[in-house]
Amino acid sequence: MTAASSARRRLLMLGPDTGWHADQIRAAARRRGHHLDIASYESMAAGVANPGSPLSLCCDAGRMLDYDAILTRTMPAGSMEKITFRLAMLHAISDQLTPHRTAIVNPPRALEWSIDKFASLAKLAAAGYPTPPTRVVQSRREAMQAFEELGGDCVVKPLFGGEGRGVMRIRDAQLAWYSFSTLEQLDAVLQLQTFISPGGRDTRVLVVGRRVYGLRRSNERSFRSNVSAGATCQRFEVDATLEATARQITQRFGLVFASVDLIDNEHGPPLFLEVNAIPGWKGAQNVIDHSIADSVIEALETESERLTS
Repeated sequence: MTAASSARRRLLMLGPDTGWHADQIRAAARRRGHHLDIASYESMAAGVANPGSPLSLCCDAGRMLDYDAILTRTMPAGSMEKITFRLAMLHAISDQLTPHRTAIVNPPRALEWSIDKFASLAKLAAAGYPTPPTRVVQSRREAMQAFEELGGDCVVKPLFGGEGRGVMRIRDAQLAWYSFSTLEQLDAVLQLQTFISPGGRDTRVLVVGRRVYGLRRSNERSFRSNVSAGATCQRFEVDATLEATARQITQRFGLVFASVDLIDNEHGPPLFLEVNAIPGWKGAQNVIDHSIADSVIEALETESERLTS
């Protein structure tokens, strides 16, 4: 272990306590000599006492401020009030509204920037990174207009989502009308992007603390490049330029553990598609020898050390 990881730490993961990723994180924490608990976002509860008294921030694993570091994983759906409350609790820890110093990977502001696909794309574009032509609207009428403006061949995707769920490629105006009508009835925000050929191929740069992994993903049967949608994954060595770019982006977002995704573009340089603050790594682990979960725990160690030094 490094000097930063020599001390035994209490770690908390917020998210599902079952499944492959949870098992990987448990095993990695055990290998590196730490105690890990996993708690659900739904169990988070807070109390505010007298002025000057410490906040009470709890979950079903116990007091959240008793932990040296917290890993934020997939947050389940909920009402706007519930989502806002969960983030407010994380902000209270991250903004040091308490006398305790607990590191959060990734912190709530970074989650807010990256989970919202419009916000993350806007942040990338504002920083000068090339992105696909995109329209984000709130009605069928505006969506149909955007569909035509974007060339009548679009990828429609939910503002919140992952692993390719809810993503559609639409090339027919009548299908677009019916699809947008349904989404409007569901009170959804409609995000449309010009389809970038060839589709189904992208580059993922996985940044985990001080480590960076490069992955090429390819899907011959679909325009979706997600491994969960059938894409294959191959590792490559990230050059200095791409690594520097990925680190600049994750630092701009305030992310410690994230992926930066670029889609192939037959008519020009690759385009920056999104920044994922809660990346899965099952497909990546199949082609990477080093334990990615160990890298995640290492990042928690480093952030905890940085915060308390």
